[in-house]
Amino acid sequence: MRTRAMDGISIQIKLNLNLHTSIIAPIPKNPQVALSSPEWYNAMNDEFSALIKNETCELVPRTPDMIIIRSMWLFKHKFKLDGSLERYKARLVCDGRKQQVGIDCGETFSPVVKPATIRLVLSLALSQ
Repeated sequence: MRTRAMDGISIQIKLNLNLHTSIIAPIPKNPQVALSSPEWYNAMNDEFSALIKNETCELVPRTPDMIIIRSMWLFKHKFKLDGSLERYKARLVCDGRKQQVGIDCGETFSPVVKPATIRLVLSLALSQ
């Protein structure tokens, strides 16, 4: 039996190593820590600006019959497919279980698409 090594045939293995290292700011434990980091501060500012620009929420003066809705910041790293850091993501979320429609909020919105809606849109697109 003959092997490739006996015939002088060798396979060259290419190693694609990424030796570039970057420092990723750790996920903060609270908003005060996040505000002290420029990366997380920019992520929080982008999120809040988007909420105001899209008119998702509106800040109003408090009346005695309103319930204060608790909100909190969630922080996450977003990575590209190759494993490198894409961006810092901060999201402001509210606990809406205590809201009263008409007092604390005017309407609610949930960005969920039902399968029946997708079927309807696809059937309309096919018929046209």
